Amino acid sequence: MFRRFLFAGAMCVAASAFGASSPESGGDSDVGAVYTMTNAAGPNSVMIFNRAADGSLTPAGMVSTGGTGTGAGLGSQGSLVLTGSHRWLLAANAGSNDITVLAVNPAGLTFASKVASGGLMPISITVHGTLVYVLNAGSPNNITGFRLNGAGMLTPIPGSTQALSAASAGPAQVQLSPDQDLLLVTEKATNLIDAFPVGTNGLAGARVSTPSNGLTPFGFAFGKHGQVIVSEAFGGAANASALSSYVARDDGSLTLVTGSAPNNQTAACWVVVNSSGRVTYTANTGSASVTGFRISASGALTILTPGGVTGMTPPGSSPIDESLSSGGQFLYVLTDTLSGITGFQVGSNGALTSLATVAVPSTAVGLAVR
Repeated sequence: MFRRFLFAGAMCVAASAFGASSPESGGDSDVGAVYTMTNAAGPNSVMIFNRAADGSLTPAGMVSTGGTGTGAGLGSQGSLVLTGSHRWLLAANAGSNDITVLAVNPAGLTFASKVASGGLMPISITVHGTLVYVLNAGSPNNITGFRLNGAGMLTPIPGSTQALSAASAGPAQVQLSPDQDLLLVTEKATNLIDAFPVGTNGLAGARVSTPSNGLTPFGFAFGKHGQVIVSEAFGGAANASALSSYVARDDGSLTLVTGSAPNNQTAACWVVVNSSGRVTYTANTGSASVTGFRISASGALTILTPGGVTGMTPPGSSPIDESLSSGGQFLYVLTDTLSGITGFQVGSNGALTSLATVAVPSTAVGLAVR
């Protein structure tokens, strides 16, 4: 059924044309954009889709990253990310081992800079203010830090490179906490969640590894008050996926709140949390579905929809990434097999209403929304 990325018997994918896109001035009632990467086995490009006020998408060209892709799934979350200000878009070129920074402007996107990722096969990026960290999935796995300046240039932070628990740990995602005091990484192959305390100088400290409550931890997202929601693909076993929630401390320790809450779907991999921190969605590669959970003030999880199907992507498709618009009114899901981006309108109760799907290349990875 799946063809992009195999691990532990499961699949969780794992000359430029400038298009015009209108700027978003603040809320979901304004026009925005959705981005994905071609990740072709050769020159890599970012595809632009204009986002209308009703959530519908219109193709608006593409821009070269100046790097190369792999032509295959990356099995990661966060390979394409926007800065909090939406001024810059950062893209991981997994085939050429570098990171591209693109400027977001009323004309669309323009190339700003490119820098070596500090390792092999970058697959995930996190940014908070001027601090950027990259997850390199090639052996040996590592994270490496950078500073982003006002001109869109990335400068490596000396001494920031840190190894994961093993040379080939099957990492999936890196992300900084909202207060920038902690950096988390999920390791699929070792079933570990790595935490690196981050100093005021941006340096990641010694790794603290916590066993995942469930098998195959993949994507995650921070909620409020140190909450972390982590998907568990359980090796791709049919209808066995789950989500766990933790509270993360600045010393790198994780305290379990809800352990492996089942979503009754297959290969739950990608996770987003809405801006209020009260609802989370996971995209399920093996079920062509999205599952929503409510998050309590303590971080406890309660499934939104009995059976776990809050939303469905087109029949036969395989979700491989997801992203919420900044106001949380729209959720977008990137799919493999029947390659496309499917939109959903998010209701006040967390319900999802399907919108149209736009086509993307079969090699596409990464999803960012503004």
